Amino acid sequence: MAASVYWQTFGPDSGQGSDLVLIHGWGMNGAVWQHLIPQLENHYRIHVVDMPGYGHSTSVAAGTVEAMAEALLHGAPEEAVWLGWSLGGLVAKQAALLAPARISKLITVASSPCFAAGDDWRGIKPQVLRDFQQQLSDDFALTVERFMALQAMGSPTARQDIKQLRQAVLSRPQPSPDALAQGLEILAEVDLRTQLAQIRQPWLRLYGRLDGLVPAKVAADMDHLVPDSPKVMFTKASHAPFISHPEDFISALHAFIEAAQSEGVATSPV
Repeated sequence: MAASVYWQTFGPDSGQGSDLVLIHGWGMNGAVWQHLIPQLENHYRIHVVDMPGYGHSTSVAAGTVEAMAEALLHGAPEEAVWLGWSLGGLVAKQAALLAPARISKLITVASSPCFAAGDDWRGIKPQVLRDFQQQLSDDFALTVERFMALQAMGSPTARQDIKQLRQAVLSRPQPSPDALAQGLEILAEVDLRTQLAQIRQPWLRLYGRLDGLVPAKVAADMDHLVPDSPKVMFTKASHAPFISHPEDFISALHAFIEAAQSEGVATSPV
């Protein structure tokens, strides 16, 4: 039998409170969410995953975004709110496309349906992604360290943010070099823009205005692609608003999850 990804569950017993799946980003693991758990577990049944090739799931292989989504769907609750950060947001969107009945609401954080910049799209310059791919073969630990610095760049609490990300990475087994390389390929090549109209679930998009990986203007571009999806822009945050602004982040999350589908969600900056 194929290996399964590693899950942790926190909060009320099954059937008491909404199920909430938390998905980390490239180079990280589920420990990035640990500082939020005490504030969330009284409200939701939380399911934290190490994606294939990361943390305690290093023995699990998944070379495509579809395979990653399938691996998570295999062990996730039958129905839950899915929250994905960065690459994890791409995986969550793919899961919503593959199994819409399994995802009741979708939340993406500092994520894009197409991470690579193109003639008609803002994003990470292809050369930056190629450089990271090359550096992986030389020193993958240093490459992950550089990526953490890039994620925090611009944040007023950048030094503290990097420290917290580093502690999360080091608290669990190092990611598989193959998973890191495949993750960069996904970031460079996957483009879900034409499929976004198929996502019917209530969908909240969270962004950091100072984010250098998912530029703030992507949020405005997405307004045209998914006009019914509300957004929240954290004006002083970079790529990891849940680390730099946890209280504002949790407030936005609560408001969205608890709101009836017929009600709007505030889109003003915080």
